[in-house]
Amino acid sequence: MTPELILKKYYGYNSFRDKQEAIIQHVLNKQDAVVVMPTGGGKSVCFQIPAMLLPGITIVVSPLIALMKDQVDGLNAIGIPAIALNSSMNAVEQQEAYKRINNGEIKLLYVAPERIMSEGGRFIEFLKSLPITLFAIDEAHCVSMWGHDFRPEYLQLAVFKQQFPGIPVIALTASADAITRKDIAEKLLIAKSKIFISSFNRANINYIIERKKDALDAIIEYIDAHKNKSGIIYTLSRNGAETLATQLSDAGFAAKYYHAGMDSTSRAKVQEEFKTDRINIIVATIAFGMGIDKPDVRFVIHYNMPKNIESYYQETGRAGRDGLKSDAILFYSYGDVMALKRFVEVEDKTQAAIMFKKLDQMAGFCDARKCRRKMILEYFGETYSVDSCQSCDYCLSKRNSFEATVIAQKALSAVVRTEERFGVNYLIDFLRGSKSEKIWDKHKLYKTYGIGADISKEKWTLYFRELIDQGFLHRDESGDYPRLTLTEKSQLVLQGRQEVYFSLVEEKVRAKAVLDIEYDVALYEQLRSFRTKIAYNENLPPYMVIGDATLQSMAAYLPQSLSDLPFIPGFGEIKIERYGKKLLEIVVSHCRLNKLTSRMELINKRAAKKSSGSKPAKIAETKKTTLYMFRSGKSIEEIAAERKFAISTIEGHLCEFILTGDVSVNQFVSPEKIEVITRYIKHSTDKKITPIKEKLGDDYSYFEIRAVLSHLDYLLT
Repeated sequence: MTPELILKKYYGYNSFRDKQEAIIQHVLNKQDAVVVMPTGGGKSVCFQIPAMLLPGITIVVSPLIALMKDQVDGLNAIGIPAIALNSSMNAVEQQEAYKRINNGEIKLLYVAPERIMSEGGRFIEFLKSLPITLFAIDEAHCVSMWGHDFRPEYLQLAVFKQQFPGIPVIALTASADAITRKDIAEKLLIAKSKIFISSFNRANINYIIERKKDALDAIIEYIDAHKNKSGIIYTLSRNGAETLATQLSDAGFAAKYYHAGMDSTSRAKVQEEFKTDRINIIVATIAFGMGIDKPDVRFVIHYNMPKNIESYYQETGRAGRDGLKSDAILFYSYGDVMALKRFVEVEDKTQAAIMFKKLDQMAGFCDARKCRRKMILEYFGETYSVDSCQSCDYCLSKRNSFEATVIAQKALSAVVRTEERFGVNYLIDFLRGSKSEKIWDKHKLYKTYGIGADISKEKWTLYFRELIDQGFLHRDESGDYPRLTLTEKSQLVLQGRQEVYFSLVEEKVRAKAVLDIEYDVALYEQLRSFRTKIAYNENLPPYMVIGDATLQSMAAYLPQSLSDLPFIPGFGEIKIERYGKKLLEIVVSHCRLNKLTSRMELINKRAAKKSSGSKPAKIAETKKTTLYMFRSGKSIEEIAAERKFAISTIEGHLCEFILTGDVSVNQFVSPEKIEVITRYIKHSTDKKITPIKEKLGDDYSYFEIRAVLSHLDYLLT
């Protein structure tokens, strides 16, 4: 067996994603690794496939019982023998588990970090009796105090290298910045391990940030438009979770709350109801989520701001793990920032300083007038060169740009006249000439007092935010109350040496449902209904039976025979054997009733296009190298220089990956240019690049035209 055959046989996919293949080969070579891969990116495959190929057993450290159960159930459902040892098992269950492990029936054993050094070291001695060939540490950021979820019990996992020096260790996490990655490797005694960093870009997630005004009404409106979709709503407090869940339940939605203050039985019941689609919505504190492996969560809503960007990224990453379009919506208020500052005050001053810095970065992310996706990727050290991601509130909203130098001078003058001692609200009241007693008497004598009375309070609030975001003002929070102070840039404006331009939202985008592929909705619902019956009969969550993405593909391409099913993503041998015939009967009956014909030739063409060709393996590998380097953040020029290739050669490699759908044309060509080039190509009989270039002129490069041609060919397949 090869990694590719394991992937197809058990998981039902024809090719690996991103760095999965390289990581698997590295581990099979018995080398240590630190893997940073986004939630939904396929981290588990990176140790599960080696576990199937290596002799003996793989030990997987996982922090939560629920997460272990999900992974073990999922593996057993596709025919991979796995088991967990945890505190929820009774004596008989534990005895049976040990028996199966000792008999060599198990390939993956899941344990909690607390168990490793338990029983006075007896568990370590038990591990020494096993033919272990790999240690996998999931949620590895928990080992570092620089991470967003430090857990002291993870530090004891260094025992793997101390007691089993010849066995490789793979540490995996969805979110870790550079300092956390380094700390993980050092704490686990694998400092010389190779670090694999996949792209942090979750292209299927829409990032939307809203001001927290009428948030409850907005949430109800959104959920009503996404009926029967699974979603998680995060709140800051237990009381907040209970209140919001009650409000949603009263509004007619299947919602329940979840937090650490509930007893374990109640928490487990709610989680099971959510996994099995008996309820659609969980309203929870951060106590919920790490233990859930539900891939069909269609939205994650933050009713309160998270405490850092890592937490935000990981929590939003619980949406769309199956790769389908999903939403991440955050309702933001400055009150959340102040509340969180009280939460992060801890005795350890070093830890507190780290937490305060991360909180400020999160607040800056919410306040910023920039592409959300770009900011997330840059936070994790990844370059994102696309002008507009077309999937965040900033990039999708219509904006009104105008010169605002006079407005800025008025605002900055107010800061000067009030001696940089006040916050936004006071300054707005001062500019608008408020008669309130809170305005100092001496301030009412200044010429600047009331100079902005013609501008509404709401607009002044927007203008001040814009000035802060552009660096003309600084928000100082070191004292008891936040205050605005001047910057070097603001001096230039006051002196009339720099103009100011604002770009304000004219029409705010609202999250709305988008189809990943065009499919027969009625057929899809029939397939989902049948899946639900199977799930209940087999006591499995529906997503473990067949994923949404697989059902959508069936409803899109209309397979007519069992021989068609291997071409549908997500259909491994076990699932075809168990469910294929019944699902096909539904598809065939629907097609017959509605006079529909199969569209399998569309998916087969694409599969054939990706796997066809008789070029030597060496050429294929060199193109893969280009792709890996590009995904790691290097520019085309940098790749060409490092590999000593012509720039046009590297551009050619990337065009081939546009053709297969592995790279998006939007990463190289702006939407405006794509539209112009596409329009010209569609109305031209000559598809050669040179005549197109001559027609379009010097504003369009050969590479841009070639990239769009590849993109159009990809759409046709």
